Amino acid sequence: MKILVTGGLGFIGSHTTVELQNKGYEVIIIDDLSNSTEKVLDGIVAITGKRPIFEKIDLKDRSKVEDFFKRHQDVAGVIHFAASKAVGESVEKPLLYYENNIGTLVYLLKELSKKNKSSFIFSSSCTVYGQADKMPITESAPVKTAESPYGNTKQMGEEIIRDTCKVTPGINAIALRYFNPMGAHPSAEIGELPIGVPQNLVPFITQTGMGIREQLSVFGGDYPTEDGTCIRDYIYVVDLAKAHVVALERLLNGKNQDNYEVFNVGTGKGSSVLEVIKSFEKVSGKKLNYKIVDRRPGDITSAYADTTKANKVLGWKAESTLDEAMKSAWLWEEKIRK
Repeated sequence: MKILVTGGLGFIGSHTTVELQNKGYEVIIIDDLSNSTEKVLDGIVAITGKRPIFEKIDLKDRSKVEDFFKRHQDVAGVIHFAASKAVGESVEKPLLYYENNIGTLVYLLKELSKKNKSSFIFSSSCTVYGQADKMPITESAPVKTAESPYGNTKQMGEEIIRDTCKVTPGINAIALRYFNPMGAHPSAEIGELPIGVPQNLVPFITQTGMGIREQLSVFGGDYPTEDGTCIRDYIYVVDLAKAHVVALERLLNGKNQDNYEVFNVGTGKGSSVLEVIKSFEKVSGKKLNYKIVDRRPGDITSAYADTTKANKVLGWKAESTLDEAMKSAWLWEEKIRK
């Protein structure tokens, strides 16, 4: 069965490609290489023994999207990761984010609506909840006004899919609202490969531990939390990748209750920035050079998931601990710097 993975050479996309191939699916990757590299294919092959089909396509080019679906009419499902994803950058370049994250989604859905039946998994985010009123966050928590254009593109993306599903019974879709992915494949063949300065906490920590970055800036030490730093739900990327496969199979096997469903994907446990730093120091045996600086615009105090629905309805659960995920991130960092 053919599955299209957009952004399949990215961090989560590459790990999901591995899990799909391990389950016998034929994967086609579309990626524009704006935040990834073709070398990731070699890592996927090293793990699975199979090279996915790769097409370098910019999904903003509608004619190329149309052409792709004409050539691959037997695509049974789509997992859509391709998007710009840095909160800070989105505040500075909102139009780039709206074009790249919304325009491309519309083009994909237009092609899928031409098919009799299609299964669509959307890479959404806990940013849709903004600063939620209570923790842990359930799927029924209100979607708040977005704190950043990035968060807004995820909210709008969900709305566009929901509206499309209402009038297109052939499309079955699941939005996975995930929390903070981290870590790398245990083989250390693939992992998070930020281009330039990392926008995510964990690669910044591991690069600082390696001496590539002089110091980690911890944005805000005066939040109303136990140690004053932000709290997030850090989920191991392989656990997250498996959630995508479980969600896709729910649609392919017709187990979904509605043709548009939403699930939180997290561990259900919040960790502060300082706890994440301590985890790194524990698994690496290194002292991390960090400094608490001013808060960053668009950041919220706390976000961690209530995963009851994913556990019970999807039948998926995060398995790995923060320390295990951190250890894999550090092994990956050590490997790529050799």
